[in-house]
Amino acid sequence: MFGTRPSPTAAYAQVSLESAVRSADPHRLVLLLFEGAATAMSMAKLHMQSNQIAERGANISKAIDIIANGLRASLNIEEGGELAERLAALYDYIVQRLLWANMKVDVAALDECMGLLGEIHSAWAEIAPGKESAA
Repeated sequence: MFGTRPSPTAAYAQVSLESAVRSADPHRLVLLLFEGAATAMSMAKLHMQSNQIAERGANISKAIDIIANGLRASLNIEEGGELAERLAALYDYIVQRLLWANMKVDVAALDECMGLLGEIHSAWAEIAPGKESAA
């Protein structure tokens, strides 16, 4: 009956995200997934450092969901071949490390995940359609 109402800022952010998703091409959608996972992991780190257990767990769960059900699920193993297989294995590894980071309150493991995903994110951003090559 008396549920919490989202703040106007949160409501605006949600509408903004929904608009971005609706108008995005497939490449941009993957970038949005990377950004969402990075944000969730950053928030998890803050909550880990301030000993907010429930919030830490919620954000790590969100990052895992994005990686496993977004990024990994978007891979086309048949067309992507060995690269897609390696990315799938790396995403699986990151998910396992996130679970470890949450269970053991391991900031270093969380940082490792953030670094690995950041590298893939950067590489994906570099291959944007229409991006001119330096060569």
